[in-house]
Amino acid sequence: MGVSLKRIPKKKYLMPGNAACPGCPETMGMRYLKMALGDNFVMVIPAGCSSVIQGIAPKSGIYSSILNIVFAAGASAAAGMKAAFEALGRDDVNVVVWAGDGGTGDIGFQALSGAAERDDDIIYICVDNEAYMNTGIQRSSLTPYGAWTTTTWKGKQEHKKNIPMILIAHGVKYVATATVGYPMDFIEKVKRASQIRGFKYIHLLAPCPVGWKFDPALTPNLGQLAVKTGLYPLYEFNQGAFRLSPIAARYKDPSKRAPIIEYLKPQGRYRHILNDPEALRRLEEYINEVWKWVAMMEKHYGAGKG
Repeated sequence: MGVSLKRIPKKKYLMPGNAACPGCPETMGMRYLKMALGDNFVMVIPAGCSSVIQGIAPKSGIYSSILNIVFAAGASAAAGMKAAFEALGRDDVNVVVWAGDGGTGDIGFQALSGAAERDDDIIYICVDNEAYMNTGIQRSSLTPYGAWTTTTWKGKQEHKKNIPMILIAHGVKYVATATVGYPMDFIEKVKRASQIRGFKYIHLLAPCPVGWKFDPALTPNLGQLAVKTGLYPLYEFNQGAFRLSPIAARYKDPSKRAPIIEYLKPQGRYRHILNDPEALRRLEEYINEVWKWVAMMEKHYGAGKG
């Protein structure tokens, strides 16, 4: 059953005039997160753009209880906080990690993997803008092949790390992919995650106008194009059962996908490969490999087989 717009809170959870860049996907994602959970949650935010967006202490432009923590400790701090709530008899409070790709796939991966292995009762959301944006647009392990950063100025030569599949391999309760381009899909997944006891992970693609070098008005469009080209399938792994999200299911058929060039062209970070047939071929091959993983998951863990 889908989430009705009429039942989503209309409360303003982020004050206007904050320190976010124009078109910032993190402020979009935070609004959707709070629409999904209301007031009954606390956030753990490792170092990153969302640490700055809040404003200067003791004030905050975000209507939420927040623990700001060092890069490497997001998941472990959240696990400890959840244990503290339970000790106080408040096991109804959702503890949410809101971390970037660096704090998830690189510096914070040991804590993330540990929390997943222990099945700690937290929701971990990776807000993936595909580089270390807050410190000057450096490469992370989630930066995609071909993308310019200040440390891969000829384009990164490796494909991005597949964190959602790595987390599925941990045997956790819930893993999903989402994007700010499809708000209702993200909201529904957050709501489902909040109803499951144990470790939950949502990978939220967050196109960054500054680091990706595109018009800030296009943030939602880039999130949608990532899905429509087949580059970023939307799916859920819910307690042993895998399913493609309805939005993404049609793109199983390659003939229904938008050409990858439509996704690359608006982004200045890909300018140097637009006329490089070999680079474009590698990206097309990557998309095919991604969908092989999806087909394998559907075959072995399709709904009803878990």
